Amino acid sequence: MNIYVDFSLRLFVAGLMGVLIGLEREYRAKEAGYRTHFLVALGSALMMIVSQYGFMDVLEKNLVRLDPSRLAAQVVSGIGFIGAGTIILLQKQVVRGLTTAAGVWATAGIGLAIGAGMYLIGILATLLALAGLEVLSYCFKSVGMRNMIIEFTAGNPEVLKAVSGRFSSDGFQIASYEMNKVYEDGRELYRISMVIRAKRVNEEGLLLMLLHDFPDITVNRIV
Repeated sequence: MNIYVDFSLRLFVAGLMGVLIGLEREYRAKEAGYRTHFLVALGSALMMIVSQYGFMDVLEKNLVRLDPSRLAAQVVSGIGFIGAGTIILLQKQVVRGLTTAAGVWATAGIGLAIGAGMYLIGILATLLALAGLEVLSYCFKSVGMRNMIIEFTAGNPEVLKAVSGRFSSDGFQIASYEMNKVYEDGRELYRISMVIRAKRVNEEGLLLMLLHDFPDITVNRIV
């Protein structure tokens, strides 16, 4: 096989693996989608190819010795900046984007593997990553708890006690809450922010429940 045909194939397969993982993240409406994962995998594969073959003219002169693994190590370290950019700290107890950050990091590894010509291991890693994101989520969806933030406005501070009691009766756990007095249109209102924990959380269901059981409150956001 012509070496440049092989290089092109490596880039194509690496980009395809990145798109597959990115589509799963895009389906979940996460911060980094198929375009981000595509570029991470493609760029990683390109850097690995350059690391392995980009200095052949220097090596032929027998002047220096190069270690191709050094560039790969820098990619693994540098990709952390992209991963950190996908992590969002909403409040002290609520963090979003950790799985996406780990997926970006794994995608970089897949790109490096395919860029090094290890097609089988790169494709296998992609399949395992997708299995970890989808299959494990389905199998263990009842294990562990998810934190959510609910913010709403009410005209009576006693609403907080009523809402807390409603959540407690449905098996939720209230991690923390905060209530501030605000003034809107000349009226004295109370803005309440609650962090709740639950095994199965549906934002639409929570919104409908709050609107149905507490028609006097205004729900600002649920995340």
